Amino acid sequence: MRERPVLHNSATGDVKRPQFGTRFLTDPRQVFQHNAWDNVEWTEEQEASAKKKVLENSQPLPSEKQEEYDCRANEYWNDFYTIHENRFFKDRHWLFTEFPELAPQCSLNHESRLEVSDDSQKDGLDQEEQRREAAAVSHTDGDIPGTSATYRILEVGCGVGNTVFPILKTNNDPGLFVYCCDFSSTAVELVKSNPEYDPERCFAFVHDLSDVEANYPVPDGTLDVIVLIFVLSALHPDKMQASISRLARLLKPGGVMLLRDYGRYDMAQLRFKKGRCLSENFYVRGDGTRVYFFTQDELHEMFTEAGLEKVQNLVDRRLQVNRGKQLTMYRVWIQCKYRKALHHRTSDNLC
Repeated sequence: MRERPVLHNSATGDVKRPQFGTRFLTDPRQVFQHNAWDNVEWTEEQEASAKKKVLENSQPLPSEKQEEYDCRANEYWNDFYTIHENRFFKDRHWLFTEFPELAPQCSLNHESRLEVSDDSQKDGLDQEEQRREAAAVSHTDGDIPGTSATYRILEVGCGVGNTVFPILKTNNDPGLFVYCCDFSSTAVELVKSNPEYDPERCFAFVHDLSDVEANYPVPDGTLDVIVLIFVLSALHPDKMQASISRLARLLKPGGVMLLRDYGRYDMAQLRFKKGRCLSENFYVRGDGTRVYFFTQDELHEMFTEAGLEKVQNLVDRRLQVNRGKQLTMYRVWIQCKYRKALHHRTSDNLC
C-alpha cells in the first residue's frame, strides 16, 4: 500500500549495513542532536494524554458514510496511485535487517533465523528434501506462474513495488519467485511497467485481501514467506481475521508470515481530528483511504487463531525529530513474525 517512513531495525543477523535500534536518548536535553531515537519509553503522562486524545476524537461517523468508504475503497486507492504514481517509491533498505527471511543467505535455512525450538529444528531436513523434490519435478502447467521455483514469497499490498523490487534486486537465489498483489489495479500496472519487473521471477496481480473466496494464483501450502507491510491496517477490522486465516493456508509447513504495521497511539492516530473516526481505533484519511491502529495482543490473537506460532511480536517505539522546527514526533509500529508448524503436512504442490 502506501509507503511509510524508514523504520529502525530490531532483528539480529550478519548484515553489512549498520543496524538501527541502537541510538538511545539518555539525556532529554540532547533530543535535537539527532533525527531519531530508538526504543523510547513513554511516561505515564504521555500514555494518559494519548488515550484522552483518542477518546475525544472517537465519535464514529454515521453508518451510511462508513458504508460509502467501504464500498468505494478500491476507487480511493486507485485515485491515490493515479495522483502519486511512483513518487511514493522508496527502497526499503531496512527490509533485510528487519526480515532476514527475505535475504539470499536465508533462502534455504531460514528456520534457524526464526529462532525455532530444538524439537522443531529436527524437521528442517524434511523441508529441504521437499524443496529438492519440488525442484526436480517436470512442470507443464503454464497457468501457474513460478511452478519451478524452490523458494516462493508473496507480498500482499505491494503498492508500487517498495518491497518487491528490493527483493528481486538483492535475492539472487535462482529458485526464487516473488508473487505480489494489490487491491489497486493502478498500483499493479505501475509495478508491471517498472523496468525492473521480470515476469520470469515475479508475478503481479490484482487481489482483494478481504475477499476470502477469491483465488490466489498458487495452491495452498506452497509459499515460504508472506509479507504484509502497512496493509492489514487498511482492511475493515471485521474482515481481518478471515483474511489472515486465508493467507495462512497458503504457507508451507515452516513457512512464515511477516508483518509491519501501525501500533496504538502512533502519531498518525493522534493527529486525526473529529469526524474521521469510523469505529474504535479505525479512521478514514482525507483521501478516503482507511487505517487501523493495532495492539500486540490483537495481532497475536489473529495469527494464533489462524493456526500460526509466534516467533516475534514487538512494539517499535521511535522518536522522530524535526530539528529545524524543534518538533518531536512519537511513532509506534508493531512487527510480527508467525510461522506454520512444521508438523502440518499438505499434499498440495506446485506442479
